[in-house]
Amino acid sequence: MATGLSVLVLGAGGIGHAVVTNLESGIDRVDPFKDMKNRPAGGRGTNLLLVGTDGRDRITADEKRTYRLGGKPCHCTDTIMLVHLSADEKRASVVSLPRDSYAEIPAHRDRTTGKEHAAHPVKLNAAYAEGGPGLTVRTVEHMTGVKIDHYLEVDFTSFMTTVDALGGVEICTARPLKDSYTGLDLAPGTHTLDGGRALQYVRSRHIGGDADLGRMQRQQKFMAALIERATSSGVLLNPVKFREVVSTTLRSVRADRGLDTERMLSLGRALRGFSPASSEFASVPMGDVAYQVKGIGSTVKWNPAKSKQLFTALREDKPLTTARPAEKTPVEKVDVPPERIRVQVYNGTAQNGLGSTLDAALHATGFDTTRAPLTAPRHDLKRTLVTYDPRWDRSAKTLAAALPGAELRAVAGQGATMRVTAGEDAHTVRRVRAEEPAGGRFGAVKGDEVVCP
Repeated sequence: MATGLSVLVLGAGGIGHAVVTNLESGIDRVDPFKDMKNRPAGGRGTNLLLVGTDGRDRITADEKRTYRLGGKPCHCTDTIMLVHLSADEKRASVVSLPRDSYAEIPAHRDRTTGKEHAAHPVKLNAAYAEGGPGLTVRTVEHMTGVKIDHYLEVDFTSFMTTVDALGGVEICTARPLKDSYTGLDLAPGTHTLDGGRALQYVRSRHIGGDADLGRMQRQQKFMAALIERATSSGVLLNPVKFREVVSTTLRSVRADRGLDTERMLSLGRALRGFSPASSEFASVPMGDVAYQVKGIGSTVKWNPAKSKQLFTALREDKPLTTARPAEKTPVEKVDVPPERIRVQVYNGTAQNGLGSTLDAALHATGFDTTRAPLTAPRHDLKRTLVTYDPRWDRSAKTLAAALPGAELRAVAGQGATMRVTAGEDAHTVRRVRAEEPAGGRFGAVKGDEVVCP
């Protein structure tokens, strides 16, 4: 889904009109806006609805085994993102819509049975199964109040082959990611994912307890990394490579008729200087994440006030993130935000004031220090010591990243508070930042905050 927009649109501006026209003619066209009435008023900028379906008809038997794709498709939307391109064409705001969102779809004719349906509640991804692209657009417009200008749809096959055509996408993780359902198994560190492993990464929803929220964050991180790959590799300025990548993408892309050659060239010229910093990502603010509906089951109910504010910002062409100062020194990414970690500092040397100095430095980096350092029983510690309860090992790793060279020691039963005993080497505190930044008022983050450093 992300590859279809990023490669097609970002690449169009650097390639000739004839090449794009030839490639554009291969897109499968749909008319999701046919006979639509009572639509929201248009705002400033351009809004695209990006839909990833679970289509897997052309995936090989070997790929199905390797990447756990053997289940039957539900012919529904696996991913839904609303993308807003600002009127000055300098910013793209991407909002993930949870597929299990509680939705009330309008009256319509079922595209499979031909039966007329009155308006009724469903999970958002079921709108596609009942009424295809048209009903999906109508439902999203009804829920968000945002007028959709263009529609783009990509399935599993196109996603995998396009990532492979780009030479893979680089992803970083500060903690292990393992999902027995999709087969995803990534150790902490940096990985270049091919198409199959990239599909595992964006589909996984059984990692820890994050479910769809974590999955949407990984999809957004992947989209930012894809933009980084497409804009930094030179593929968009190489006509031969561009033709290969785009012709691969178009084999299973579906788009509205308005996303034609001229529109793609126009968007491509505007986005030629795009980078991850030009994009921002958010998810719809959630209210009840286990809203029970008879006959449907557990759904996700949006926070009415906050979601209205978010979509109003899109209609009014306002950014979802706030400007932040540039980081002068590299910041190491960690799994647990430092502000969630309680720290008690001790002075383990004969040097007066060392505990206070270390406490202040950790507090300035974001850690929740007690601001009341204590004196340790011993005063000859050479190497700074971090003791922690094994149940909080992820927090301990974050603290250790901020104290390079410190010794880590597990102490069962110590509790949630980390203990740092300053040794004679306690002179460096490194800045760290959570892998998933907290974001602004909508939880939005810029693309350059989530790509590999």
